[in-house]
Amino acid sequence: MAEERTAYGWGLASIDAAGNTLDVWYPTLAVGAAPAEADRPNHDFGVLVHDEPDARGVRRVPVFTVTSLDEPIANAEDAYLKLHLLSMRLAKPNTLNLDGIFAQLANVVWTNYGPFAVPDFSLRKADVEAAATAAAQSFAANAGLPAVAPAATVNVFGVDKFPRMIDYVVPTGVRIGDADRVRLGAHLSEGTTVMHAGFVNFNAGTLGVSMVEGRVSQGVVVGNGSDIGGGASIMGTLSGGGKLRNSIGEHSLLGANAGIGISLGDNCVVEAGLYITAGTKVTIWDKAKAATGEPLEVVKGADLSGKDNILFIRNSVSGRIEARYRKTGIELNEKLHKN
Repeated sequence: MAEERTAYGWGLASIDAAGNTLDVWYPTLAVGAAPAEADRPNHDFGVLVHDEPDARGVRRVPVFTVTSLDEPIANAEDAYLKLHLLSMRLAKPNTLNLDGIFAQLANVVWTNYGPFAVPDFSLRKADVEAAATAAAQSFAANAGLPAVAPAATVNVFGVDKFPRMIDYVVPTGVRIGDADRVRLGAHLSEGTTVMHAGFVNFNAGTLGVSMVEGRVSQGVVVGNGSDIGGGASIMGTLSGGGKLRNSIGEHSLLGANAGIGISLGDNCVVEAGLYITAGTKVTIWDKAKAATGEPLEVVKGADLSGKDNILFIRNSVSGRIEARYRKTGIELNEKLHKN
């Protein structure tokens, strides 16, 4: 019987007035068997812990969580631990059991003051802004300064089950143009650049130096040296009914505004604006056959999924989609990707 895979660590959980866990932050995690309770280190969260609700109506309490990497999500603490494992590069996409994650995560109002519960957000927002303004005015009065304008505004980043990755994990050696477009649970390897229009979902990401200007959907991995062009998209696990897992190999290019519903192998290129799905009819270009007038083979896109050294183009004369042999892969700008 295979040994159970586990991971563990101390987290700081935000609990709303109804007792729901809004989020959990794990500064460090370890993969392996958890120590006995008597041998656990202190959490060291210090003054960040408060058992009484703050102006948001939120308590922050330490939690020690042990997760089984191969079992479905048990609760919000478990879900956040697995998402942290991915973003901390302690686990690669598609190696953890994330079944049930949507049911265990609360919908949250994400703000510059941290998470708020959705039902009473308007009232709690006013409480936070009033408390911050009162504190600023008190400081000004004690310091003999003029009265200040309202000191705080609660800015909403989004309402969602998943927060921004960089509010919890900032991986080394990466560049992210727009933090709102990378969810917690994204896996970004050293040398990855996510441009402003790029998007990386949870349980998805890069396995090496990569340029991401398009969309990397849930369950998708991008190999070393590959480029996802501006506006390009890759059909992910959620789009495929939970079973489809597309990927891009090494030194491949998904052109601007292109898309794939199949996997690309190494050294492949998809022409800008071209979308290849599993059912797309693709003509296999053969120079010798074309010269003699012999019919060219036509296959479905699924038959070419994961194959190496293919250039996918749309013939500008006939309009048909063709697959042509490509000897070498693309090369990313080394200086540009030295993060």
